[in-house]
Amino acid sequence: MAIHILYSFRRCPFAMRARLALAVGGVRRELREVRLSDKPAELFTASPKGTLPVRVTAEGVVLDESLAIMRWALRIRDPEDWLARDDPALIAANDEVFKHHLDRYKFPDRYGSDPTRHRDLGFEFLQDLETRFGVGGQLGGTKAGLTDAAILPFVRQFAGLDRAWFDDLSLPLLKL
Repeated sequence: MAIHILYSFRRCPFAMRARLALAVGGVRRELREVRLSDKPAELFTASPKGTLPVRVTAEGVVLDESLAIMRWALRIRDPEDWLARDDPALIAANDEVFKHHLDRYKFPDRYGSDPTRHRDLGFEFLQDLETRFGVGGQLGGTKAGLTDAAILPFVRQFAGLDRAWFDDLSLPLLKL
């Protein structure tokens, strides 16, 4: 079996979700942890975007989007049937709307934003997740799946920005 290379950054939620799917799928890989301030030339050779994560096969096939890496890994092997619990619309809402607010909450100086406003708008998304957890216990039903793994690293990052504030929120199911 060919060894795949995964360029990653340990705290990046996109890279986290790719690593989760690779681990669940049992896909062997060589992990290359990247310093964001000193990205290696071979990363840019594989993917000129220079974003993470990037997966490269021994044959040189490149995937440079986290969801593509997740779905690829789970098509190879999906022992927990994560692909059956894939909600592309909810993942898109996370990646487009929630991530927008997360970035502006986390980096207000970079975006010239009001962090409290974006924190509160992000909280609205979290309330929707809480409601979904109340229906079946997970985002895609009664068992964790691709949607859970794709979204929860972003919730983790959001929660870590002001842990005391987050801990005071009434989101008992999301916090489990």
